[in-house]
Amino acid sequence: MEETFGGVSSVVETSLYHNVHSILRELDCEPQAGSASNKGMLRWTLHNRVDRNPSISIPLVRVLIKELEKAERIDSKVRIIPLLHTLSYAVLQSVFIPEDLYQRMYICLKSLVTLPVPYCAIALNYARQMKMEQIAPGILYQRRVIAEHSLRNDLYPLHEKVFVFIDPAVFPLSLVNALKADVECADSGGDPLIYKRRVLLHTVIAGLGKQCRVDQLAHALEHLGEDLELHFQEVVTILEQRTEDGASEDNQYKTRLQEIYQAILTAAKDPASCPASQAETQLPSPEVSFHVWTKEDEIWNELVNFALMVPADRNSAYLDEDDLKRDSVMSTMSTDSGIEGDMPISEFSAIMIESQGGPEDQSSSQSFYRRPCVRLPKAGNRMTLMMEAIKGNGGYVLSKEERNLTARIVVMGDDRTLGRLAKTLHTIRKREARHLLLTKRVNLEMYYIPVTDQSPPSNQEGFPEDMLTLAGYLGSVDLWYDCNIAGLGAMILKLAQMQTSQSESSDPNTFLLDIISYYTRISQHPVHLPIYSVKICFSGLSTHTVEEVFVAQLEMDFPEVKRYRATFKDTIKGSVRYKKYNLQEFYGAVVSVNYRKASISDREVERGMSLSTSGMLIRVSPSCRVKSLHSVSISFQDTIPTRPSTPSFRAVSVNIRVLEERTFTVCLDKDSRKTFKNVQSIEVSPCLDPGYCHQPSTKSKYSFGEGGESLSKYLNKTLTLPINTFCGNEQ
Repeated sequence: MEETFGGVSSVVETSLYHNVHSILRELDCEPQAGSASNKGMLRWTLHNRVDRNPSISIPLVRVLIKELEKAERIDSKVRIIPLLHTLSYAVLQSVFIPEDLYQRMYICLKSLVTLPVPYCAIALNYARQMKMEQIAPGILYQRRVIAEHSLRNDLYPLHEKVFVFIDPAVFPLSLVNALKADVECADSGGDPLIYKRRVLLHTVIAGLGKQCRVDQLAHALEHLGEDLELHFQEVVTILEQRTEDGASEDNQYKTRLQEIYQAILTAAKDPASCPASQAETQLPSPEVSFHVWTKEDEIWNELVNFALMVPADRNSAYLDEDDLKRDSVMSTMSTDSGIEGDMPISEFSAIMIESQGGPEDQSSSQSFYRRPCVRLPKAGNRMTLMMEAIKGNGGYVLSKEERNLTARIVVMGDDRTLGRLAKTLHTIRKREARHLLLTKRVNLEMYYIPVTDQSPPSNQEGFPEDMLTLAGYLGSVDLWYDCNIAGLGAMILKLAQMQTSQSESSDPNTFLLDIISYYTRISQHPVHLPIYSVKICFSGLSTHTVEEVFVAQLEMDFPEVKRYRATFKDTIKGSVRYKKYNLQEFYGAVVSVNYRKASISDREVERGMSLSTSGMLIRVSPSCRVKSLHSVSISFQDTIPTRPSTPSFRAVSVNIRVLEERTFTVCLDKDSRKTFKNVQSIEVSPCLDPGYCHQPSTKSKYSFGEGGESLSKYLNKTLTLPINTFCGNEQ
């Protein structure tokens, strides 16, 4: 019992001090090959140690507060954000923290508010959380478990769910089952009673401290029975009211907790004679669903199911056809419109015969009978289903509370995966442009775990293309993200391969689930990646165009020129005279380039030029320091040593058209699935949010009074991809 409340030896505290200093030393060192992986492992090992033994959270909090005070004193800003997040997670994992330690922690966090952004914003957020935890001990743990596991109550109706999508272009199909087992290895099987027991146990211990007999309380909760729900609702009410009322009536608060504690022990059968149970106070993993991202609208479908609170076994996207054919299932799936005139004659006759008892009874009744059925929505009809749910029809009820649901979308892959995510976000915004049905009720958070199946680039000629350029940018903005997320991505495939090679009876590895849990719980500050749109015009008499978006790069290539140069090199080796070949074919195709050059003063200059090239590479260049200075870097591919090199430049937008009877190929975000051939011209510009395209300018609420000038033209209308990190950046 003494260990539960921080009664640990000085040896343990010294060991924790060395653990924290190892993490800080890795942050101070220059990045080296393989060092990022070690940094993330040190953090995971520390939190995993606290999770197994929550009693060491008190000395860990003391060590972290000392290091925060030291970092502020020596002005070591690189340490502040990692220490803040580590401190917050240690408090979330703890069971009981003394009052004096709360006060010291709050004073330390308040002193950091004078620092610049983002340090002050993160410190202020955590200072508010720690003050709330000091007033109502256990409130952070309680709210976290209630939201992540959808425990119903009246005072805290928030619900969260984590959706993990892996890109099949990165992950081999042979590793999917191992990854699924690692991600969905929940320790309680989804039973809400287990989570409610943990909330009750943790809240009573946090509030009463040493007055609580932990082991007997844990045993009594296991045998509580029907009163468990009643006491759970009482505890939630007490803490939420305590949070609203503040620190007033402290005696009444502890008296109510003491009454619940005694009632639980009394309800158990002779608790004194029962063996003590092991107290389970660890923070459970969140509810996670695993998906192989094969269909482009799969994220949209899962968000709709989540908004409608459709259970996993009723998800229409994964209904088994064999289950639908069972005799025990009373309802059948209907795919018709429900109108008699729309039904085929054969099907209509069969139903008429069935409804009348067979062919011999056709003259006895002329009424049309329709069997009880429910029409399962297709992907295109889900918007209609949500509109019906708002009205209370269709068997589903969509909550009228706005932003009560939070969907945390975690994608695992490389630059190609982020390109698909940007396209999905653009599609969702386009669908929600006229009617805010989904995003008005679901708070959408996006997370990215970089994983690649390619080896690191070498310095030799013909090196493989870097597929993690955006991950490198995110790591340069947020060092803690680079250590704990980007650095550990290389281990995911290795762990999955090890899990596949082991026997099926082996226990799942919780490493990946722990990383996802920490990432989704702590990183709440987005980095906005600019999205660019491209209008692709094809050759021919038709005016067919395609509009796409990209977030990493656009590659433009002339396949004919490459084949010609390859033939030329082979011929030179065969000692054929050079003058037989057309130099214009060798140099490439002539293109016209019109662009707006980027500048810090936002005074873009229109420029243009014509040149011959064999290809072009347009890379998105997010700005780390200059606010709103996002642009694309354009470079030309020309490998002729005797020709003067064409300099690259940065532009806000660019139009490219071939001036000859040739076509080129366009590949977006290094993804072969997004390759377009026979292209005549392209137009690249910052992607506009589709929501602004449908807003009537005459009815804008942003204006200088009645009939005044509209202020909507001063709003930022570009669409960005917000990826949550640990510090974020300004949009």
